[in-house]
Amino acid sequence: MKGSGHIWALGAMSGTSLDGVDAACVLTDGVTIESFGESGYRPYSDAEVAVLRAALGKWPGEGLEAALEVVQRAHVEALADFDGVQLVGFHGQTLAHDPKGRGTHQLGDGAALAEAMGLPVVWDFRSADVALGGEGAPLAPFFHWACAKWAGLTEPVCFLNLGGVGNITWVDPRSANPEADGALLAFDTGPANAPLNDLMTERRGLAFDEGGALAKQGRVEDGALELFLEEPFFRRMPPKSLDRDDFSLMLDLVRELDDADAAATMTGMAATAVMVGMEHCPTPPARVLVTGGGRKNPVMMQMLSVGLDCPVEPVEAVGLDGDMLEAQAFAYLAVRVARGLPTSAPGTTGVAAPVGGGQISRPETAPVG
Repeated sequence: MKGSGHIWALGAMSGTSLDGVDAACVLTDGVTIESFGESGYRPYSDAEVAVLRAALGKWPGEGLEAALEVVQRAHVEALADFDGVQLVGFHGQTLAHDPKGRGTHQLGDGAALAEAMGLPVVWDFRSADVALGGEGAPLAPFFHWACAKWAGLTEPVCFLNLGGVGNITWVDPRSANPEADGALLAFDTGPANAPLNDLMTERRGLAFDEGGALAKQGRVEDGALELFLEEPFFRRMPPKSLDRDDFSLMLDLVRELDDADAAATMTGMAATAVMVGMEHCPTPPARVLVTGGGRKNPVMMQMLSVGLDCPVEPVEAVGLDGDMLEAQAFAYLAVRVARGLPTSAPGTTGVAAPVGGGQISRPETAPVG
């Protein structure tokens, strides 16, 4: 795997929204993207979501057998039907993230997955970065740099991921490589869909506010928004990262609001967090390309369009797949790990120097594909 040619890699991502496992193929040499391949999605059942929710915030050794079984089974099923793959990138399910304290915890067994798949598996992407003083997140920025190159972009651009947590990657596509000084700046902006989804589950028994339908009926409560922005996180300089539940206070701030106003206010909180975060960009981007579930929320997208001084578009505007971008990222990063290339840098996680994360588990059986 130390060669220099393009190979087909398969990436898997199970995000903090706890909706399921995305899987996607990328043809890459770990630097450039030659092509994107097939993709798939394996949703979590309600019972599986309940098991994973109960495991949130837990660390290794804290009774996670049932959650591990869910993660492993879902990934084996999600990755089973892809042909011609030479390498798998397995992110696992983030349960806890405390980079300046206990570290970061992505539940999953890459060695067991390698045996199940009959393929080498790259996993545990974040630990090395955290061990060297980095935040361990976000990890998609190196892939965002490659996407900007693939799309032929020539001016600085922001990739905005609105998953469970929001994060921004500012990319200068004129840079020679992603670890170069000034090529990237990345950081978590604040909560995005996770607390809003929790609200919908608590109030309406729904997984999320589909199409922003509930938020559209309400109005943003300015007082709650102002209290939200008093959080010390917003005064920290990037790089910086969050755990899924770091902003659990959001539910308390909207506790007295009716359902529609609560949804509108939490949507406004997520959008405002992005606007505050954009102030850190080295230069204004030519456009903001949005990925993740938040791009499907027209209320969220309208708030961003009004609040930012550049076009705000889904990543599909440049030919990318916003549902699969993070899974594709871990396919790309897996090839970088296999070839000894860095996967994070001071501008993306605050790590002291460019570092390659991840460990590789190879099956005892001969690889297939």
